[in-house]
Amino acid sequence: MCNPIFHILISDFMRKFFTLIMCLTFGISLSAQNAAKPKDMWEVGLQGGTMFISGDLDRELGYAAGVHFRKSLDHVFSIRGDFWYGNTSGSKVVPGPVNWSSDTEWMSGSVLGVMSLNSFNFDRPVRRTNVYAMVGVGANRFTADYLEPNGAIDLRGNRIVQTVDPEFAPHIAAGAGISFRLSSKVNLGLEAQAFSLFGSRTDRIDGYTLEADRNNKSLFGDVPTIVNATVNFNLGNIANKSEPLFWVNPLDNVMNDIQELQNRPEVSLEDSDGDGVIDALDQENNTPEGAIVDVKGRTLDSDRDGVPDHLDQEPFYTPRADEEVNSEGVAINPVTGQPSSRSGDGVSEERVNELIQQALQNYQPVSGGDGRSNTAEWFLPMIHFSSNSDRIKYSDYGNLASIARTLNSNQDLRIVVIGFTDATGSETINNNLSYQRAKSVIDHLEQQHGVARSRMVLQWKGSEDNLVPATSSYMNRRVEFRVAGPGDFEMSPPASAQEDDGY
Repeated sequence: MCNPIFHILISDFMRKFFTLIMCLTFGISLSAQNAAKPKDMWEVGLQGGTMFISGDLDRELGYAAGVHFRKSLDHVFSIRGDFWYGNTSGSKVVPGPVNWSSDTEWMSGSVLGVMSLNSFNFDRPVRRTNVYAMVGVGANRFTADYLEPNGAIDLRGNRIVQTVDPEFAPHIAAGAGISFRLSSKVNLGLEAQAFSLFGSRTDRIDGYTLEADRNNKSLFGDVPTIVNATVNFNLGNIANKSEPLFWVNPLDNVMNDIQELQNRPEVSLEDSDGDGVIDALDQENNTPEGAIVDVKGRTLDSDRDGVPDHLDQEPFYTPRADEEVNSEGVAINPVTGQPSSRSGDGVSEERVNELIQQALQNYQPVSGGDGRSNTAEWFLPMIHFSSNSDRIKYSDYGNLASIARTLNSNQDLRIVVIGFTDATGSETINNNLSYQRAKSVIDHLEQQHGVARSRMVLQWKGSEDNLVPATSSYMNRRVEFRVAGPGDFEMSPPASAQEDDGY
């Protein structure tokens, strides 16, 4: 038989512990509910162990079996539903020739808030153990059969079994446990839970009551306790969902980025053609010596007469429709057959104005057109993303603001927004992620800068057209921009993005 004072202290402690943990669990969870977190799996556990009742009778070990469902709210807190069936017995030595004995059948359901106690260990991406405490509320149904020494006797002299009618009662539950990770899908655990009922029914669980102060009630209530082992399974596809967050290091993404930096191959700074652009970025690796190139290492021909600037004696003179140029880029008058710069007529005022208008048109979109013909070579910066993410970095807000100013200053201009990924994921995941990256940029320009959606053409390429051969290079995780032409059309979302809104 338990010590009454000890039992009263335990019951009071459980109620205070329940109040404290519930406040912490729901208060902190509500404050963090808007924080971004990855999609993770559900945990389902099969439980089995022993059950006993701390009450008026000497406890005897019974059995209990159950199941639970657990879902993380963040890396520390999770919510869990428990369902139990158990059976246990007890006995008591009383004055007289026969002892008091009882047998109790127990069924219950509880909703528990669970707090992981070792969530702030950051030494590895996924923890090997999960230590946790839990507290919650629920309801139970129990019935108790008992034999009392002075109870009714049948005609044969045998004591008649008395029964506590099936009772439903609310309860609070508290417990603790530890789980050991076997793999990304399975873990094993050891747990203990205790239940404290409300009202007079708390003294009827073991079938024994003690009359005190004219009230058929013991000085303290009965506390069912379950000690069990559990086998837990994580439900979900590891390809697109993480393990439950109570297993995952909150700094895992940071650790991945650090590891990626450590594993990133060194970029060669070699410039084999000596044009000032390294080979890793050079799109023309055989530039002639002395050639003037753009930022991508391509030989410049400013006046588009077919003669590169470093050989052109008139690099900024755009020939008219009736003119041809020689090998030095000098325009030849088809009538005189002489270089125009050597003719006695010189350059007329009309021709000067014509050249000025042509130069201005190279920097202005065609009125009423699609903006492709004269602005196709405008430089628009690309932006880069973290691994497996479509979130725009704060460092790229300035680049996007510059693009928005360009669009708002040229109302006839349309751009193509193209999303890319590196080659580390599957084709389905990469296609979806590249689409989401382009969509995030378009949404940003539309919502933050007021650029009309109709002026942006969304296209996605997955892991096609990688800039760097390394499969995980951040240079490949990008969104590019270019001026849209008449042949540029919006691409439909990948099939996976249509099925699962918001990858």
